[in-house]
Amino acid sequence: MEMQPVITPRVRRPRPAVVSLTDAAATQVKAIMAKADKPYVGLRVGVKQGGCAGQEYVLSYAEEIGPIDEIITDKDVTILIEPKAVLYLVGTTIDYETTKLASKFVFRNPNETDACGCGESVTITPVAPE
Repeated sequence: MEMQPVITPRVRRPRPAVVSLTDAAATQVKAIMAKADKPYVGLRVGVKQGGCAGQEYVLSYAEEIGPIDEIITDKDVTILIEPKAVLYLVGTTIDYETTKLASKFVFRNPNETDACGCGESVTITPVAPE
């Protein structure tokens, strides 16, 4: 009788969430979504080419979940990450800050290597895939 090899499935270690929200950002996203003109499935987060430093963060309403979107739920907020942006955003915390002159979402991204003087664009080095 021939012995069959025992195949042990590879156990993957848990991946950290690509992005997380501070309490202030979660509260603001929930407030914005509650006032939206129609129901959305979540907040879409991405990175696009542009600005004087080369890249800009993008936030938008998500009408549907794409087949390869990274889906994160943090503080009861659904965040959809565009697939091409995942390696640029790993480890990012999204905050919401209010000053005397402005209120805005702020990205704290450990992968940023430079930013423009006006604060509207950044240079991001993607995380090397394992």
